[in-house]
Parts: sequence; C-alpha cells; structure tokens
Amino acid sequence: MKKETEANPKHKTSIGGQALIEGVMMRGPKSIATAVRKPDGEIELKVEDLNTLAMRYSFFKLPFIRGIVGIVESMMIGTKELMYAADFYEEEEVDDQKESWTEKIFKDKANDVEMAFAVITSVVLAFGIFMILPNFLTSLFSKLFDNHIVLNLIEGLIRVIIFFVYVIWISKLDDIRRVFEYHGAEHKSIHCYESELELTVENVKKFPILHGRCGTSFLFMVMIVSIFVLSFFGWPNPLQRILIRILMFPVIAGVSYEINRIIGRSSSKLCYALSYPGLMVQKLATVKEPDDKQIEVAIAALKVVIPKSREEDKW
Repeated sequence: MKKETEANPKHKTSIGGQALIEGVMMRGPKSIATAVRKPDGEIELKVEDLNTLAMRYSFFKLPFIRGIVGIVESMMIGTKELMYAADFYEEEEVDDQKESWTEKIFKDKANDVEMAFAVITSVVLAFGIFMILPNFLTSLFSKLFDNHIVLNLIEGLIRVIIFFVYVIWISKLDDIRRVFEYHGAEHKSIHCYESELELTVENVKKFPILHGRCGTSFLFMVMIVSIFVLSFFGWPNPLQRILIRILMFPVIAGVSYEINRIIGRSSSKLCYALSYPGLMVQKLATVKEPDDKQIEVAIAALKVVIPKSREEDKW
C-alpha cells in the first residue's frame, strides 16, 4: 500500500478538491475553481474568490473550532459546486417557463434555499445511517454485554461495516464510478503539483491515485474518534444516547480534523498506520484510475487556485 501513496512530495499543499459529475472542484487558499467537461466536450471553468469565516475572523482559525466550521463550509461549497456541475447534464424541461416551488416562494434566493435543503437532508440522512442505525443495532447486544466500553466498540465496528458496505456498493454504480475516476484525477494532479513537476497529462499520469489527506480518510477518522469520545458517556437510555451523539458530533469532528492535520504533516510510521484504514477505503471504493480527459479537467481546476507563494498553501 505504501508504494501506492508515496509520491516524494517536495511541498505538502493545503489545496484540496472534490470530484463532481464530469468535473473537479479545487479549493485553494484564496479561491475555488470548478472545471466541468460539458456534453459537447469543452471544459467549462468557473473561478470564485473564497470568503470563509476563518478569513474574516481569527476566532475561527483556532484549533478544533476551525475543524467544526470547516466541515460545514466545505459541505456548503461542495453541494453548491455539485449542483453547478449537474446542471450541465440535466434533461431539458418540457416547459422551460415552469417555475419550481422554491422559485415561486423564494424568487432570487431559490438556489440558496435548495442548496441549504440539500445539505440539511444529507446531514440528517448521514446521521441516521451512520449514527442512529448503528446505535440501535448495538442496543440488541446490551443484554449480552454489560460493559459500556464494549458496547461502544461494537457500535463503532457496526458503523465502520455500514460505511464500507455503503461506499463499495455505490462504487459499483456507473455514474458514481465516473465521479470516483475524477476523484483519482484530483489526487494525481495534486501529487504532481506537490512534486513540483509541470502540470501536464503525461506527468500527472505517473502518480498514484491514493492520497493521505483525502476527505475519505477524514470520514474514517471521525468514526474511529467517535468510539473513544462516546465511551466517556456510558450507555444511557436510547433518547440520551441519541442526544449525546448529536451534541458531541462537533467535538468529534474537531478532534478528527486536528488529528488529520498532524498525520498529513508527518511521514512517520505511526502516522502512516493511522492513515492506513482511510487509504484502504480509497483503494477499495472511493478512488478509481482516471483517463486522460478526466486528468485534463483536474489540471484545469488546479492551475488557477495555485498561489504565487508556496507559503500560502503550505499544509
């Protein structure tokens, strides 16, 4: 596995991305770029300035706080760009004049409302599938085990199994596989940039598709950290357990973010061991080998968010 992730980076960047429908979004220290391969084969490139809370208020740069806020902002940005990319591939409406119910009610704010609704729905579904469902299934073992640490370990194991099954299942869907190929293009291009080589298709193709600072690894870290954090609260009644998991999720996310930052900076064996499960999830499901055209899209998005000074995007 290590050979598949080693790229001998000369510069570890904070630039990260997200695979979209036939596209890639890259987020640099000051801007966001979204490149989409349109149905006619042309690459559409959109660039916007970043204006995060951390850029406006130093409080949101503090450890743990930055992770919590960063996750929410990343979800908002990611959902917005995902909807933008999807617009290029939507089927034509039978009646172009027909307004959606959000457009009728919210007028110019309809897109913002739809994006917020999509984010909230995603959070609720994710919490239900990866938090409430594992907790409910674990409660079936409560008569066999009277130790709350054991029960939290079982819950964590069930959560990981559900996550594995979910990502492997969706990776088999043709449309999702295409997205995961763009995910690979994103990783390869960032590896190339970190190795300080010219961003060309031929150079990018040489690099591995896995990356230690991927969001997939972060999600897996959240699951591991949750086992330890939630163990401090015992195994109370079902309502209390759900409430505790809701209230503690920001803490879990903040701690996971800081651990990932440390792992991302280090090349030690310990940090590699901690990142290994996330890399395995990438290899099995969430990252696939891209073709040349997909790499071209990733390069187009990456080039425009690279800052003039390497210190600006240092990890």
